[in-house]
Amino acid sequence: MKKIFTITLCIASSLYLNAQTTTDALRYSVNDIQGTARYRALSGAFGALGGDISAVSINPAGSSVFTSSHATFTLESNSNKNETSYFNGNQSNSNSNIDFTQGGAVFLFKNNNDSSPWKKFSVGITYENFKNYDNDWSSSGTSQSSIDNYFLANAQGLRLDEISALPGETTTEAYSEIGAIYGYQNQQAFLGYDSYILEPETFDDSNTVYTSNIAPGSFNQAYNYSATGYNGKISFNASAQYTDNFYIGLNLNSHFINYDKFTSFYETNSNANTVVDEVLFDNTLSTTGNGFSFQIGSIWKITPELRAGFTYDSPTWLTIEEETTQYLETHVIDDTNGDFYQIVNPNIINVYPSYRLQTPAKITTSIAYVFGQNGLISFDYSTKNYSNTKFKPTSDAYFNQQNNIMSNELTNANSYKIGAEYKLKQFSFRGGYRFEESPYKDGETIGDLNGYSFGLGYDFGNTILDLTYSNSKQSTNNRFVNVGLANFTTVENTNSNVTLSLGFKL
Repeated sequence: MKKIFTITLCIASSLYLNAQTTTDALRYSVNDIQGTARYRALSGAFGALGGDISAVSINPAGSSVFTSSHATFTLESNSNKNETSYFNGNQSNSNSNIDFTQGGAVFLFKNNNDSSPWKKFSVGITYENFKNYDNDWSSSGTSQSSIDNYFLANAQGLRLDEISALPGETTTEAYSEIGAIYGYQNQQAFLGYDSYILEPETFDDSNTVYTSNIAPGSFNQAYNYSATGYNGKISFNASAQYTDNFYIGLNLNSHFINYDKFTSFYETNSNANTVVDEVLFDNTLSTTGNGFSFQIGSIWKITPELRAGFTYDSPTWLTIEEETTQYLETHVIDDTNGDFYQIVNPNIINVYPSYRLQTPAKITTSIAYVFGQNGLISFDYSTKNYSNTKFKPTSDAYFNQQNNIMSNELTNANSYKIGAEYKLKQFSFRGGYRFEESPYKDGETIGDLNGYSFGLGYDFGNTILDLTYSNSKQSTNNRFVNVGLANFTTVENTNSNVTLSLGFKL
């Protein structure tokens, strides 16, 4: 069995980068509609309602709306269908999984002092998986640009002796030393040089100019993406009812991230005078993180039927750790020694210094109308300025550059959610719609999201069973690498969920 070595890249701050980009920041900043089946059935339009475990995660004042203590547990079946388009190639991929996504309880305490304006108090604890990263897709097509652009972009300007092995050094030793001393960019240049993709202008140690051994022309390319993981939180809630018409609440949230990604890029060409006609480039990324945020919220009964809600979500302050592995294989056409495959397999796990990410704050205003015991209609409006997303420390030169890019590329994004519920004896019939604007100014790197939902609930008395189907669509433009090669695959994602919740009146 081959050994996998682990190194920690103790890099100076100016070389801090493991190529964190806007894509990485948004991955942990954009959340999905997750939670109980009732909450999902109304497309998350619960900010002025409360009385649902997941509604408490949107507006912490909602827990004191309950009339008794309550607990809910949720199981979800999640399916993704991806239609990919890359130049002349189109593919369709699908995947699905089943997971426990939510669980929590609220404990209600009524004030027996009738003269006090404080009527009820509540405390609660909930777990929610509010972003599911499980997804797989593939794309292929014919491009006029090669992966060599990635290695050239990383190598140009770097000394040859800082991207190549010393005499007698193994691939593992060279990759490890170059990464530990010079950083991620030099490692990528080393891969390109050791695989014969890069050709130095001279073989002097001081050389800083490189050309490609891949001749220009057409390139058949295929890309596979596979990811697993989740972004979840545990929330500690406290809420109170003041008089008959006002509710206030606070959530303290502990966040945790677990994300694993594998990508594989394969390219072939039959261009005249090419030295390298085949490239396989595999990368893995393993990310863990934890963080903190808080929410404050209120609900006001304007009339017995009309209610308004307001919630402030603080930024989420995350600490993130990452590990990567890489593998590169090329087919080299050598007129002297014959054709051969050059394998650059460092067998190294790069362990990078942790970094911090601050996601943007969010403000939600809500309004709802309750038709007595017969049903309700609710509307939520949220705004979130993604240009305020920040890598930290901001004093780091690379992070400061990425923060400026995000400030210029990202924008304020609004979301609109509407939901309705009609009750007929023990049955509840529900439906909802949501529209979420792109966080990008161009509206294309990530497109707008449209989603709908409908569900059914049955109240057995002390037990409630809810079932919901929800569907959303969104397109994204996904780049294969972060520099050099500008090609991207357009992915039209259709996400479908069947959610089952079991609730208990305690």
